[in-house]
Amino acid sequence: MTSNPLNPSDGDDTPKDPLTEMLQNLMGGKGMENFDPAELAKAAGLPDDPNLLAQMFSQVQAMMSAPSEGPVNWQLAHENARRVAASSADPSVTSQQSREVDEALRLAELWLDPVTDLPATGLIGRAWSRAEWVEATLGTWKRLTEPVANSIANALSSAMTEQMPEEMKSMMGGASSMLQNMGGAIFGMQLGQAIGALSADVVSSTDIGVPLADLEMALLPSNVASFGEGLSLPENDIRLFLAVREAAHARLFVQVPWLRGHLLGAIEAYARGIHIDTSRIEELARDLDPGNPEGIQEALSKGVFMPQRTPAQEQALEKLETALALVEGWVDELTASATEKMLPSAAALRETVRRRRATGGPAEHAFASLVGLELRPRRLREAATLWAVLKEERGIAGRDAIWQHPDLLPTAEDLDDPQGFGGRRKLAEASDSEVDDALQKLLSGGFDDAPQDSGDTGAAESGAGGPGTNGSDAADTGSGDTGGEGSGGDADGGDTDQPKG
Repeated sequence: MTSNPLNPSDGDDTPKDPLTEMLQNLMGGKGMENFDPAELAKAAGLPDDPNLLAQMFSQVQAMMSAPSEGPVNWQLAHENARRVAASSADPSVTSQQSREVDEALRLAELWLDPVTDLPATGLIGRAWSRAEWVEATLGTWKRLTEPVANSIANALSSAMTEQMPEEMKSMMGGASSMLQNMGGAIFGMQLGQAIGALSADVVSSTDIGVPLADLEMALLPSNVASFGEGLSLPENDIRLFLAVREAAHARLFVQVPWLRGHLLGAIEAYARGIHIDTSRIEELARDLDPGNPEGIQEALSKGVFMPQRTPAQEQALEKLETALALVEGWVDELTASATEKMLPSAAALRETVRRRRATGGPAEHAFASLVGLELRPRRLREAATLWAVLKEERGIAGRDAIWQHPDLLPTAEDLDDPQGFGGRRKLAEASDSEVDDALQKLLSGGFDDAPQDSGDTGAAESGAGGPGTNGSDAADTGSGDTGGEGSGGDADGGDTDQPKG
């Protein structure tokens, strides 16, 4: 029987689909024979609702068969994030909740005015549902995760192609585009899952310390209520405290326009430096078994795509963590100053927020495993101490003037010794002043004139009684004329007597 390369046979007359054979090679010989979408969904950490799964897989199938604009399907990430956000009760914001949030944020602005030199933003306070938070922040999430998302999608595609036998590569033909999009589909679903889970944790638009929504000031009422559960504190106090934190974040990012780009740029630079370890991807593809979804989920949750950080990555991460700590420390210090006399529960709420930001929640850890980056201010307390010291030494205006330029920001070493920062900065400023004075003198020609000025001064001093020796003679003569009866007078008399003799 003549063999057909497009329909290879395994000894019987039943033709074998090339894609099925490829998946058998990739999936330990089992291929798609016992494929269960529910098991794959479980492996990806997705809901097991049959209707939702059917809808999701139909979308994935359509995506794989259609041309892709890039390695990652962001539409799939968006839809999955919305779906996850809605799966945990996400009621629409009521008019009363909107009014309460607006009043809290307006009052927060008034409380902040006496404790900072940065002016109010004039932004309108908003109350968001979780789905609205997803919509408002997804663009920034895309910007932050796209570099690593592209790396993962390309690495998955390359690994799967390399694992394919040579004879299969020639038979795949148009299916290669499906392989190129498969990695992006997996990452898109995972990213949407992580963002949707985060929407149930965050209490405001800047809760993770990064301005995910530009020029926005918002609270999520349902999450604020969840935050207050178990604290045994008045709901109004909790809302006001979180409103002051949100207003302080907004004021900083609006009035310091370079800061948002500085933070997001640092995150992007770190993400671009991530290189995927293709050997780990190849190992995963070789051992992939749809019958063991727990093993796949465990590998993904441990960050199987993330390599060990290089020294350059560690340095970039330290700079990013320092910047995040400085932002959170400033907000923490301002919030404490603004609320300590207004809210009896301010101290307890401050400590609760500090611990929450330092440890992070399950959704934040899941996101960190996915993209290899934790957006937590590990050194929040040291940064808050530094800003408090600066306020004592320089006052409110002097403290806030540090935000005028990124070069003025404290470093990680300054967080190690907050008390000594002021002295070190004074020395640096004095040195800069000397350099500026010297530069100004050089530009004005002062260094060229200096020798001439010195000569003129010397000439004036020696020429007061005539140049050189004449000046000395004049001084001697004056001395003799003035003191004729002194020693000078005797000398002069001697000179006079000799010609006469």
